[in-house]
Amino acid sequence: MNQDAHLMPVAGNERIQTMDVLRGFALLGILLMNIEGFVGPLMESLTGVNTRFTGADRTMDAIIYVLVQGKFITLFSLLFGMGFAVMLERAQARGANGTGLYARRLLALLGIGLVHVLLIWSGDILVSYALLGFLLLLFFRRTPVSRLPKWGVAAVLLPLLLMWLWAGSLHLAQSDPQAAAEVQKGMAEQGRQVAAMIDAQRQAYGSGTYAQAVAQRAQDFGFMMFGLMFFGPLVLGMFLFGAWFVRSGAIRDPASRLPLYRRLLIVGLGLGLPLMLWSFWTHPTHSMSEMSLGSAASQTAGQVANVLMCFGYFSAIVLLMQRPAWRARLGWFAPAGRMALTNYLMQSVICTVIFYGYGLGYFEQLPRAWQPLFVLAVFALQVLWSRWWLSRYRYGPMEWLWRWLTYLERPAMRLAPA
Repeated sequence: MNQDAHLMPVAGNERIQTMDVLRGFALLGILLMNIEGFVGPLMESLTGVNTRFTGADRTMDAIIYVLVQGKFITLFSLLFGMGFAVMLERAQARGANGTGLYARRLLALLGIGLVHVLLIWSGDILVSYALLGFLLLLFFRRTPVSRLPKWGVAAVLLPLLLMWLWAGSLHLAQSDPQAAAEVQKGMAEQGRQVAAMIDAQRQAYGSGTYAQAVAQRAQDFGFMMFGLMFFGPLVLGMFLFGAWFVRSGAIRDPASRLPLYRRLLIVGLGLGLPLMLWSFWTHPTHSMSEMSLGSAASQTAGQVANVLMCFGYFSAIVLLMQRPAWRARLGWFAPAGRMALTNYLMQSVICTVIFYGYGLGYFEQLPRAWQPLFVLAVFALQVLWSRWWLSRYRYGPMEWLWRWLTYLERPAMRLAPA
């Protein structure tokens, strides 16, 4: 008999509250980051501070870029790695292998992600998580706990190494006039392709029909999958760090690891924020038609800062959760975190319905300076709705579906009467 068949979803009393709070906090940060890609062309939101913004809009864009962009997607990735490790730990504790079960979980996530990326919003991260989750399962499941952070560091540094190899080869090509001309021609063509994609997104999402938006999302998806070779190692590295936090016991019993979290907080924010500010100061916008040693140095500082500040935010939440008063305050995030998949997808549905042309049509009409207020309003409603839903049901709607597809047995949905 397949031992995986005896495994069931995590019960409410088995949940780690700190992880739910962190998921809720990450959801808020992700919407703060993604809102620019909902209100306007997605490609314009991926290159740093938007050169079209001025005044208060530019100031707000810079604040989000320095404090939010790139930090919360790494935090979400860290938490996904934790969820991966928790599931396998539970399987092993019950004497099961867990491999088949988790493969079904990833396949279900892949299916949900494909529906999201093609039919709702092309900025999806779930497809990437599912694909990289298979790498984690195949190559790192039996890695000793002490080696997980080392592999995590290596994975995070890999795309930076590739970028420096690219920048170095372009720099050396400048010594040959003919090669330099070819390089400039290639970079200019890449810039034209990006500009064409931005125009296509503006037309499809701003004034196109739903069918035109779906066709554009399919093109965007191809571009995102090509980019997976560059940002994929970073996500995989965060998965490995997340697995370490679970397998080492650091997240299950944080009170025993307070010095670790204090160090992560000090280094994460004390070093990460200055690095991010330097990156912003030297290259606030990273053009896809330009690559030099200077821009490579700036992007390196920014990518390292994203990881460090992610750990800083993560550690701050964990440390505050050790204080009863703060635990009660931060518990406000937990219901949204328990329904993280539902709320993540709901954010896409709400925003595309409001901003896209086939919805209410407010594309590029919400000023950047006002976008964070919109985000706070949406997230507050999600928290209130999550609290109401979980007072009646065991799981969020998409969490329930995900568990059904994973365990091949429909889990009970309604809570038992008090």
